[in-house]
Amino acid sequence: MKLLYSLLIIFISQSFFAQDFELKKPDFDLIEKNVKDKNSPYYFDKLYARFIVADSTMTIEERRHLYFGYSFQDEYAPYERSDAEQDLNEILQKEEITQQDYQDILTLSSKILKTYPFSIRMMEYRIFVYNELRQYDDAVKETVKANIILDAILSTGEGTSKESSFYVINVINEYELINILGFEYGGQQELIDGLYDYLTLKENSYNIEGLYFEVSRCLNSLKF
Repeated sequence: MKLLYSLLIIFISQSFFAQDFELKKPDFDLIEKNVKDKNSPYYFDKLYARFIVADSTMTIEERRHLYFGYSFQDEYAPYERSDAEQDLNEILQKEEITQQDYQDILTLSSKILKTYPFSIRMMEYRIFVYNELRQYDDAVKETVKANIILDAILSTGEGTSKESSFYVINVINEYELINILGFEYGGQQELIDGLYDYLTLKENSYNIEGLYFEVSRCLNSLKF
């Protein structure tokens, strides 16, 4: 518990997600066209290469094309999970984290990110470990990468209704976003109109009962 609390504090204090951008729904047809066009500035491979090196100069449109564009790549598998998750969870449950555990967290989180490269939670773990190891440059890079993904999601809505849903390409990001925004998951999830995930929240000072997430890209991946 101490580890998870520390992660949240570190991430929030270093986060740059309070950006001034217009909220708008992603145009999936246009994004697909652009990320597949090698001559486009939004070509996915170009954007992903910049993401890997934590390029903080990426515009909001580039961030959106990176995140949503991943759902048009052959490797996109939103319901696939890494075998490394169980080993990582066992380490995180320890009362005391050793130096070897820190190295193992980096190794295991890297494996998990190969399955899904946009897990903000995995980046949070890495931020924490890099700070503990005093590898501050690496911690900053992970923070930049996490904020690139967070900005892409937060630019799509406010999440308080179906009309203002957050758009996500993986349900993992739903639970991550709830925690990052300072809420706790209320324990109930419902698919509404075959398009929206509705997750309840525990009692909070904003009196928000739950958040909506548009999950069409996830569901489309199940179609043959």
